[in-house]
Amino acid sequence: MRSFPMPKLAISLALAFLAACILIGINETGFNQSTEALDDIAQASRTRGSLNRVLQHVLDAETGSRGYLLTGDPRYLEPYNAAVAEVSTQLDSLRLAYAPDAGEFNTLAQLSRNVQRKLAEMDLSVRMRKQGNEDAWKFVLMTDVGKEHMDAIREQATKLINGATARMEVSQVQVRRSLLLSRLGIAAVTMAGLLAFYLYLRQSTALRLADEKQQKILQQQRDLLERQVRERTTTLAELATHLQQVREEERGHLARELHDELGALLTAAKLDVARLKSRLGMESPEVGQRLQHLTESLNSGIALKRRIIEDLRPSSLSNLGLTASLEILAREFSERSGVEITTGLEPVQLDESRQLTVYRLVQESLTNVGKYAQARQVEISVRNYGNHVEVDIKDDGKGFNASQTRPSTHGLAGMRHRVEAAGGKLSVNSAPGGGTRISAVLPHSTPAG
Repeated sequence: MRSFPMPKLAISLALAFLAACILIGINETGFNQSTEALDDIAQASRTRGSLNRVLQHVLDAETGSRGYLLTGDPRYLEPYNAAVAEVSTQLDSLRLAYAPDAGEFNTLAQLSRNVQRKLAEMDLSVRMRKQGNEDAWKFVLMTDVGKEHMDAIREQATKLINGATARMEVSQVQVRRSLLLSRLGIAAVTMAGLLAFYLYLRQSTALRLADEKQQKILQQQRDLLERQVRERTTTLAELATHLQQVREEERGHLARELHDELGALLTAAKLDVARLKSRLGMESPEVGQRLQHLTESLNSGIALKRRIIEDLRPSSLSNLGLTASLEILAREFSERSGVEITTGLEPVQLDESRQLTVYRLVQESLTNVGKYAQARQVEISVRNYGNHVEVDIKDDGKGFNASQTRPSTHGLAGMRHRVEAAGGKLSVNSAPGGGTRISAVLPHSTPAG
């Protein structure tokens, strides 16, 4: 019977035991580190989700408050109140999460203060709207305070989100290191056996399949987000078009009210002054002078009323047509500003809404010329083609860099949206010192879609 040397067997067993202990130690260390890293990732993910929910609730609250301010419908206050309540809950959970980190806790405190200021601003506007203080809530709505608060909220929330993302990345690196350590340990201990190599290949295959599955899930999430962005963009465009239509309707209503009510009052006053002049005659020169001054004041008021009505809703557009209205607009602007205007206007057949779009486009362009361009000459042309109309407004002013237009430049954005809502396309070409050209192409009718 053959016997094995005990020392060699003992050494082999000791080495095998040591290798097993090393393997177990490597696995346990990697498991503990991976568990801690995954806990950190989960915590950072929850924190980031809470921050995103805070931003979403603030936006929901602002949307609800603005909806109530613009319409007066109390139903808009339901999502507003719900969002305000959720904001406080999310901020409380975030304070607990950031309590151990003094630096990020201070940033969270700044975020909380700005959120409270934003909520206070919205609460003040809503209360003033409820109280019927129209001028006050409109003044608050038109200021930049709300935008400054939202910018600060976004900046601080982004800073905290980036911090959470950085922690997640560090934890992911730690998980990868732990996994790599485990793989090396397993490969080193099991390299001598074919079974270990097979297990290693099987583990690698499992990791690959898990990665493919994760990539598929991420792709689905990206597709969902892109679809949501498209839907939100479409909704906002429809809302902007609706608000624009409401604004034009309100302008028309106000113009009619001024024409009917104020016009009647001024005309009646002028007739009364004329009766007084005929009855008093030349008995008192001073009284005659006073009556003459009053007549001139009434004439100025009537002229001012007429100018305001024309700015709100040009009556010449419905009475004389687009071409005559643009001629009048160009002539009056030239007389006020001293800028020479040449026109080349072809008769066009457009519906009422597109005629108003062309008129507002030219009106806004001339307003920008008067404010910023410092131009000496402006050319306005309207050309009629088979299925579309082209409108060009060109000046020889100082121009600007069109590629660096600020997002806050609402005039150009408003013109672009107005033209696109009518089914057209707007282009702006300008360069410093080279003047500006605004061109719009509008179809004769709405394309079938």
